[in-house]
Amino acid sequence: MARIEGEIVIGRPVDVVFDVVADQRNEPAYNRAITGAEKLTDGPIGVGSRFRATAAARGRQVEMLIEYTAYDWPNMLASTTRMATADIHGVLNFDPYPGGTLLRWTWELTPRGAFRLLTPVIAGLGRRQEQRIWNSLKRQLETASAAPQPEPQ
Repeated sequence: MARIEGEIVIGRPVDVVFDVVADQRNEPAYNRAITGAEKLTDGPIGVGSRFRATAAARGRQVEMLIEYTAYDWPNMLASTTRMATADIHGVLNFDPYPGGTLLRWTWELTPRGAFRLLTPVIAGLGRRQEQRIWNSLKRQLETASAAPQPEPQ
């Protein structure tokens, strides 16, 4: 298992950051690896909400199933992501911060099969990837005209 942690300050209110992040359908707007995302469950987003996302990885499409395991609006969001190569359990914390939101992430990545041998490499790549994703979200949200808008639930 690999642990990936980090934090970033985003110059937007906590509820705005939470709402954009909680709706996985917004992720393609700030994560260039995600090529599509759809909500699989009916009703408002909360515990038990499930999404299917597709990512481009080394020229092929990788499908992920994401399920929210905890949902404390607008403070915390926990999820489990399953894909062919790994399982990821994580928590996102959203805290008020002067001028915006402190977003903190903690992911526990458990590679499957032969990928277990690459755990240290995957962890290093994951740390850099997460920082890029959240930096992109920061740019999107701090540029009002480019900010992704939460879809109606």
